[in-house]
Amino acid sequence: MKRLALGLLTSVALVGGLASQAQASSKDFSQSMKTDLTTKIIGDKNYRVYSSLTLKEVNKKVEKKTRKKQKYTVKKRVAYKKRGKTKYKWVTKTAYQNVKKKKWKFGKPLTMSADFKYAHVQSKSYKVKNGKRYYFIYVDGRPVGYVNEKAFALSKAKIVPQISLVNNPVDTVGFNAADAINYVTDKHGSLVDNDRVAISCKSAKLKISDMGYISSKKAGTATLTFKYGKAKGTSKLTVRGDANEGVSVANAKPAAADLPNLTTWSASDGATSSSSSAASSSRTATSSHSYWASSMNGTNRAANIYTILYHPAVLSAPGSSNLGDKVSSAVQGIDVYGQTLVTSNLDLGQADSQEARGHMVSYDLTNISAKNRRKYDYQQLPSTTLDFDVWLDYVKHVKVSPYMRLGHGQAIGSTKKYAYVLANWNRSGNWANSQELIRVNKATMQMDKIWTIKVWNGSAKYPRVFLNADVIDDNTLIALFHNASKHRYEYWKITRTGNSFKAKEVGATASDLISNSAEVQGFVWDSAYDVYYIAFNDYLFKVGAGLAGVTQAGKVMNYYKFATHREFEGLGSYKGSLYLNLNHPTETLKLDHNGR
Repeated sequence: MKRLALGLLTSVALVGGLASQAQASSKDFSQSMKTDLTTKIIGDKNYRVYSSLTLKEVNKKVEKKTRKKQKYTVKKRVAYKKRGKTKYKWVTKTAYQNVKKKKWKFGKPLTMSADFKYAHVQSKSYKVKNGKRYYFIYVDGRPVGYVNEKAFALSKAKIVPQISLVNNPVDTVGFNAADAINYVTDKHGSLVDNDRVAISCKSAKLKISDMGYISSKKAGTATLTFKYGKAKGTSKLTVRGDANEGVSVANAKPAAADLPNLTTWSASDGATSSSSSAASSSRTATSSHSYWASSMNGTNRAANIYTILYHPAVLSAPGSSNLGDKVSSAVQGIDVYGQTLVTSNLDLGQADSQEARGHMVSYDLTNISAKNRRKYDYQQLPSTTLDFDVWLDYVKHVKVSPYMRLGHGQAIGSTKKYAYVLANWNRSGNWANSQELIRVNKATMQMDKIWTIKVWNGSAKYPRVFLNADVIDDNTLIALFHNASKHRYEYWKITRTGNSFKAKEVGATASDLISNSAEVQGFVWDSAYDVYYIAFNDYLFKVGAGLAGVTQAGKVMNYYKFATHREFEGLGSYKGSLYLNLNHPTETLKLDHNGR
């Protein structure tokens, strides 16, 4: 198997590395030992972080004892004559002198490693003090200081404990077992690439392919084992038994939409693209944006969006070329619950990849308002601009997930305890393969459950792949599907009971909304007003949901046209407040409008 071969190569590399370390043990470690820039995982042991660690010459007063012969005279009687005779004896003398010695000196104690438990920690150098490694760490991109490597999770594997796959007889890909990896570390606490982790499958009915995929075409259970060096973790995988799960009927009557011919732009038209390179910290914004929009009835100042938070340009150290190490500022989706903002961050061009991966980031919005400076300060997290204590307070309110499967990144939602992402490929062409739903514990920002689902209209011939979705509660999704062949948008309610899912079409709109095949940039249900919001670049549609019996399902109630000339990237709603995201600079804005 390919993974086993990689494991053998890794073992050879480890042996070579051990030999190199043995040879290096006699070197002067007063200088930093360089390594590749790697992500470090903070473990459960708490160690102090120091601003510096240097080997300095110090003067020390030490005792110096010497032994030497000292003369003395012995007088003795000899017959008829007196004569003196000189002899010698050994004596010990003690003296004191100043001696120059080298001694390790720690700099200022900054904080404890536990403060960075949920931050993005990296390192590319270390020093050896009394046989122990002390790594210089970067936290959310900012250079911080030295910490004992025992602060890291050494040779640990954190794996999603339970995976439940829908029975899908026509799935041509299967489930990628590596999607269950939160992290695996080596003996120094460095993140190991998923491809270097050996994955095995113990099952009577299910098998893992050479590329690490497990078919969901037939029911069964399996125990997956993940190993790298001494790191080991397991997961229980089940393929559910009902092959008809998710088969439904698209029979909702579409609501008519009397709309003019509306078109919008794309990044190729010259507007600012979300996939362009991230702005540096030296180009941070110092003033808020405010954009007014016209409405469907021609009102010129019908809605206003204004900045509530500017995001960091990056949350990783300079030189983070590995995608697993880099936390990009390119946000694809957002959601808000209470005072917590959750975002999906993918690097340049990754959103269009079949195996698109990135990071989820959560921000505690407590004490952040449109009127204070805090909304600007988060841009400075990867720099040393902020005073350390101020910076540390911010870092404690930001959590970064491990490198994980996100798909396109716009089908995300959250509840009080969890964040969710429906990790679909936006270039799949509406295939009948299963769709992966991932649950993330907001307390740790680590994955703790994975399901796959499928939704078909009658059969696999008419699948529904959802690139945009919102989470109603921990058992319910509302998903948006563009039926391009019938020029309509469909709204599907997907309900979970245990580990099984049922789908029902709960509304439809008889329109493409935007006529030039523009992609949806955000979707959310506003529970306070029982309406959906659907975002395109510079357009925001308000559509009746009919879920609470307050509005007509699928009816276009209004639309708003802005002139930001920046891509909308995600919508979020909480208790009647609507939020949307713009990139470059990455910022979250809040919507105010008249006549809800």
